Amino acid sequence: MNRDHHEQDHRIPEIAITGDLTEHESELTERLLDIEPGGQCTLYFDSPGGSPYCAMSLMTLIRLRGIRATGIVTGECSSAALWPFAACERRLVTAYSILLFHPMKWQSEENVGLAEAAEWARHFGQLEKDMDDMLADLFGVSHELMSKWINPGRYLSGSELANAGLAELLTTAEILSANGVMEHVISGETENSESGRVVKPKLRRAP
Repeated sequence: MNRDHHEQDHRIPEIAITGDLTEHESELTERLLDIEPGGQCTLYFDSPGGSPYCAMSLMTLIRLRGIRATGIVTGECSSAALWPFAACERRLVTAYSILLFHPMKWQSEENVGLAEAAEWARHFGQLEKDMDDMLADLFGVSHELMSKWINPGRYLSGSELANAGLAELLTTAEILSANGVMEHVISGETENSESGRVVKPKLRRAP
């Protein structure tokens, strides 16, 4: 086996989570299931969200299968997309990343009776609270702080998320000079320019 083929076999899978989660749920689920339990992958996020059930399913797959995911917000990661991003073992953002925390919006396309609508409202209220609490736990922040972000809704920049200690910040300089450097960023290693020694990066907060 030649070296190129060997490296290709061991390349960390890369998955783009873009657009509406619901429209791509089947494809995303299959891609995650292709990763062996305990394996690694890189998830690139540019999504406004989608179905909360889809978000919970993707998050659950990542966690239950022990997938060591690196999540990178290249554009937007809002609403339901926050759950699979929060499930990532390592999270990276840029100063231009945007993340919207807001109350979940639920709707049904079907005509329902009054009794069913009342039961749906009860179910929705409890599930929304449980999901908000789980999102706080995934990010490792207090339920009170998460509630302030979600109600009535708040946009956070990548810099703000990094300042909160929930992600690593890729600086503008790193993005502009990222000529092949992403391999080290994703693997969690960067090269010291003075010694040439590969080192593990520390969590970087925004200036």
